[in-house]
Amino acid sequence: MLITRLPSQYYLPTAEIIWGLFTLGTAFVKTYESLLALRFFVGLGATACYVGCLHIVNCWYKKEELGRRNAIYYSAMPLGTMVAGYLQAGLLEHLDGASGLKGWQWLFVICAIITIPIAGFGYVFFPDVPEKTTSRWFSERERQLAFDRLQADGFEKSKGLDWKLIKRVFGSWQFWTFIWMGNLFWLAPYGSSTPFLLWLDDLLNPDGSRKYSDADVNNLSTVTSAVSIGSALITAVYSDWRRSRWDMMLLAGMLMLVGNVLLLVWDLSESTLFAAFMLLGISNGPGNLVVVWAAETFAHDLEARAITLASINATNCMLYLVIPLGAWQTVSAPRYKAGYILSVVFSVVQLILIPVAVYFQRRDERRMAAMPSLSNPEDIAGFELEYDAKGPVVTEGVEVDNLSSSDGSDKEYIAGEAEKKAVAV
Repeated sequence: MLITRLPSQYYLPTAEIIWGLFTLGTAFVKTYESLLALRFFVGLGATACYVGCLHIVNCWYKKEELGRRNAIYYSAMPLGTMVAGYLQAGLLEHLDGASGLKGWQWLFVICAIITIPIAGFGYVFFPDVPEKTTSRWFSERERQLAFDRLQADGFEKSKGLDWKLIKRVFGSWQFWTFIWMGNLFWLAPYGSSTPFLLWLDDLLNPDGSRKYSDADVNNLSTVTSAVSIGSALITAVYSDWRRSRWDMMLLAGMLMLVGNVLLLVWDLSESTLFAAFMLLGISNGPGNLVVVWAAETFAHDLEARAITLASINATNCMLYLVIPLGAWQTVSAPRYKAGYILSVVFSVVQLILIPVAVYFQRRDERRMAAMPSLSNPEDIAGFELEYDAKGPVVTEGVEVDNLSSSDGSDKEYIAGEAEKKAVAV
């Protein structure tokens, strides 16, 4: 909500600097209570920046461009996980004990050194959204072009914050469908993260010795992140070309289900289990299409779109607080039977939700196709375009021919507004 009102070129870099400073403090923490306080502010900075940047990314591009741009943005997460793994491996091997700091402490220090200067660049280069950008790097013509191309593609400008926003968000099918779909899509392949790492750590040679060192485990555990980047980019290009999000998500969901079933069975060869973990990594990539799909279907409402995208992330954070503690307890490693049972269930449910979203989207498209032509004032006489909880509707409204203005400007205004709303959907 704040990002729709505050200038993001100041708000988001400040949040990132907060993250960097408290991450640096974590390297020198002495007590459990201090760690809790530091982690609170680390989370405050990190979540504001992530959901804020996600909103900005989805405010600059046309629908046919959103898949690729979101895939590039999404790739920063697994790429960050990979870099963190390589950093940790190198620090454990080369800097552990240097200057009196342990390897894990150096990781926090280096993360802060990387983060704070980049956040500083944000004050200069971050563009905000096309509607209110004041970036010195755009000419006035470029600002107008960025805004106009989105309007022509059906994205409407800000409606402002008021109590009606609550109804627009909670009364929409998008909010409930995509929150559940997104969270299940990201929770179902949980095995590709920590469980995969602990499985690698548990592997033994025939003589009973560890198969991989700590550094090797850190490096190998990044493989699932690498394949998720590739799958995210490939499926995004395809979905932009097809102007369809559901088919790639359906494919990813089926791969996810197969991988989780194999891991639930467990008594398989090492190579088969490795392949199952790779399937989870591959199926992780198209998960960002949930965000694209939600952004497209909420093109007519910037505030509702922002809150929905943030809510998907917020509920994901809450579920990650609860589900790993119950189903993925470390004492169950590397088998995690309860975790894989839950993942199989999640995989099935999210596969069911995909056709549900397709149904609602196509229903809205059919309702738009059934509307009267909106190309001129005479065609919309006696009708008014509105949105209810089920999508766009035409209701009987103002009689255009009876408007008081003599020059017809009111007629033109209503026709123009109705046409824009129709294009938005």
